[in-house]
Amino acid sequence: MLLHAGRRRDQLPAGVDSIHNYYELQVLDEIAQRSERALEDADFMADVACVALNHLPPRYIRHDVDMSFFLSPQEQEEMQEKVRKSVKEAIKYVLKREEENHES
Repeated sequence: MLLHAGRRRDQLPAGVDSIHNYYELQVLDEIAQRSERALEDADFMADVACVALNHLPPRYIRHDVDMSFFLSPQEQEEMQEKVRKSVKEAIKYVLKREEENHES
């Protein structure tokens, strides 16, 4: 485990802070393409991103180029389709929850 109780991010070994979920940037880009509101409302963007990411499998990497190198074009397209579907459903979900909260 990279992090343990009491260890702060600034105390991590060099290079460890580059670890991230490959889907994060793809999800944020897809949200920005699909929703004008997300570009102006950081809370909406964050809510949609969290819902979408929670419906995608985690794919942790150090460098985005790693995924491009190890995946076939077909696998890349399948992953992008998963992102599109997840973001589409997440936007609908967040909007519906907002609507329900305004009605009550």
